[in-house]
Amino acid sequence: METHCGDCDSEPLAMENEEEPRRKEPPRIHRLDESVVNRIAAGEVIQRPVSAVKELVENSIDAHSTSISVVVKDGGLKLIQVSDDGHGIRYEDLPILCERHTTSKLSTFEDLQSIKSMGFRGEALASMTYVGHVTATTITKGQLHGYRVSYRDGVMEHEPKACAAVKGTQIMVENLFYNMIARRKTLQNSADDYSKIVDLLSRFAVHHIHVGFSCRKHGASRADVHTVATSSRLDAIRSVYGVSVARSLIKIENSDNNPSSSVFKMDGFISDSNYVAKKITMVLFINDRLVECTALKRAIEIVYAATLPKASKPFVYISVVLPPEHVDVNVHPTKREVSLLNQEVIIEKIQSVVESKLRNSNEARTFQEQKVEPSPYDKIALDKDSTFSPSQSGSKSQKVPVRKMVRTDSSDPAGRLHAYLQAKPRGPLQKNPSLDAVSKELMYQQVLRRFSHFNAIQLSEPAPLSELLMLALKEENLDPEGHENNDQIEKITELLKQKMEMLEEYFCIHIDKHGNLSRLPVVLDQYTPDIDRLPEFTLCLGNDVDWEDEKNCFQSVSAALGNFYAMHPPMLPNPSGDGLQFYKKRKPLRNLEDEEKASDDIGDDDLMENEIEHELLSEAESAWAQREWSIQHVLFPSIRLFFKPPTSMASNGTLVRVASLEKLYKIFERC
Repeated sequence: METHCGDCDSEPLAMENEEEPRRKEPPRIHRLDESVVNRIAAGEVIQRPVSAVKELVENSIDAHSTSISVVVKDGGLKLIQVSDDGHGIRYEDLPILCERHTTSKLSTFEDLQSIKSMGFRGEALASMTYVGHVTATTITKGQLHGYRVSYRDGVMEHEPKACAAVKGTQIMVENLFYNMIARRKTLQNSADDYSKIVDLLSRFAVHHIHVGFSCRKHGASRADVHTVATSSRLDAIRSVYGVSVARSLIKIENSDNNPSSSVFKMDGFISDSNYVAKKITMVLFINDRLVECTALKRAIEIVYAATLPKASKPFVYISVVLPPEHVDVNVHPTKREVSLLNQEVIIEKIQSVVESKLRNSNEARTFQEQKVEPSPYDKIALDKDSTFSPSQSGSKSQKVPVRKMVRTDSSDPAGRLHAYLQAKPRGPLQKNPSLDAVSKELMYQQVLRRFSHFNAIQLSEPAPLSELLMLALKEENLDPEGHENNDQIEKITELLKQKMEMLEEYFCIHIDKHGNLSRLPVVLDQYTPDIDRLPEFTLCLGNDVDWEDEKNCFQSVSAALGNFYAMHPPMLPNPSGDGLQFYKKRKPLRNLEDEEKASDDIGDDDLMENEIEHELLSEAESAWAQREWSIQHVLFPSIRLFFKPPTSMASNGTLVRVASLEKLYKIFERC
């Protein structure tokens, strides 16, 4: 028994010793089956449905089409149909149409150096037949009927059949990736793939303006992209991306014809400081080929980051034309990237022209004028409060989901947040200390946040510092004509002229060598300060800033800007309620004695019933209505996005702490 077991144990050891030499032998190399090779290659060329659409649309453009239509089902997995009105495909070419490396674009390798067409490898259609079911319908000029034929694995499934057809070619790809289960599972989000296809067609439509494009879902009556041939690039952008984008664009051009450095021609459009978006949109064509260039994209982002607020992302369309021999198009399986001769030099010159145009346009910023109702406190005006909402650049109105709606009093207009402010009896000016303090702190924080990265507000006319200072001294009830005050005005003017470079570099406050103030910073988008308070701000720069210590200097200038941009109540009293008394006409004074008496005391008896200073009243109503709109649509949203309440505001009663996360965590820990 023991001997038998020992024999059994020795047999596996002997077998292992025999197999040991075999394991050290290298594996044999064998030729892959052609179908395996083709499916692997197809997976590289057609990575997802949008890749197939891109190849088919480029073929249509190469066929000199003037109209290209795309229909998609389930994000392109079930159906991709691309129809064009191009020159069509010859009958005799149909048998080899979907074979690998069959093309009409080139004959020799040297032809790549002068290639002008989109396609050149002859792999796209072949790849589609290995991962989907392809059907082609085509007719050429002069034929009485067209032909339809289906393909699978690169070959025809049957002889071409005669059929009715319209001018051009229609390629239909069905059941994409039907034989690549893993790939198909990763592409189940049809909405995501369809949005990529829409984006692709939008980019083609912007560049190829002499071609009409349409893209829609299968069964939908309305196209998500629909453009017609036009002669204007700006019209094409307006049609695809909307009016708000088109009106915020600047045209750029540049070229170089120096063989020792670079030879190229470039034109396009870039967004200015009025454009607002959450992510960059960059449409780049090189020799009419839609490509990506990470280095160029990064160079442009650097320019915008240095020129505009960090939250701003640009819209960029650029078309670069180079000699074909200076472009290597054969560097990427999907032709998404190309390699350029003297690429670094070209990128640097494009970056330079973008920076120059952007800085010139940034000297002034456009603000949409708001029309306001006569009185925001009137019941009728309140019911129409929604008419005050302006359209924002680069944004679309969105329906608020039901789960995010908040129940409010139906008698109170939507958006009113006055219940959260201190409601105490106040005089005609209705000054709210809490609101003023919060807006001042918000503006101060915004100045620090945008430090040295401001947009600019251009004054309609340069304001002399001496005149601003004189007005400020008058407001303080000082005699501006006095000798001492004249010296003070001159001293502050010279001081600010000496600091003008620093003020412009860090705070976008432009003072010229003659002592004129012409530009102010944009501290909060869609908001301009009360220019009536500019004299007070100028005097504050001269008297309240510590120019000796750098940190204190920056903080005090920021504080002065915060106070200037804070949402102070208008100078004119609020015409609602008791404030209306201010706008009633007064009885004419009969003699000098009455005039001296009137200066001391004006009672209700001196006012004329039903006699109103209508022009002054209208000005006041407009100012208070504009303030009301700014509080609701600018201040409150900005507080929610940017405001970081200092601890002091909780202790002095400006803000009320509603909940403490620290205490809440302790409560939940007990549960």
